[in-house]
Amino acid sequence: MAGASNRPISPHLQIWKWGPAMLVSILHRVSGDGLSIVGSAVFLWWLGALAGGEQSYLTFTRHMGEWYGQVLLIGLTWAFFNHTASGIRHLVLDIGAGFELKSNQLWSILTPLIALALTGATWAYILLR
Repeated sequence: MAGASNRPISPHLQIWKWGPAMLVSILHRVSGDGLSIVGSAVFLWWLGALAGGEQSYLTFTRHMGEWYGQVLLIGLTWAFFNHTASGIRHLVLDIGAGFELKSNQLWSILTPLIALALTGATWAYILLR
């Protein structure tokens, strides 16, 4: 093909400089996937436990009350808050605001911190009431 060697090469991860916006974008995708896959599985298990009767529901609540169930639920809570905060950030970007470098970096750093704070506050409320 004539002139093909002069075409630009698409950059890959080894060329890009990592930054907060890149991390937030990846976390947004990971948390969305986690919510859809793991969240759906837990939700379907919960529905099946409800339909299965008292013993089935007690088995579900026993597993969710164990340390691994708590880790799973805390992870889903973080995924929810992270995906929501990141979605709001993307909504602001979609309307044309927040593209200034300092503003974009600030909100890229604050987004996961807000998700962590909301997750901590939610679980503190649940566990300490």
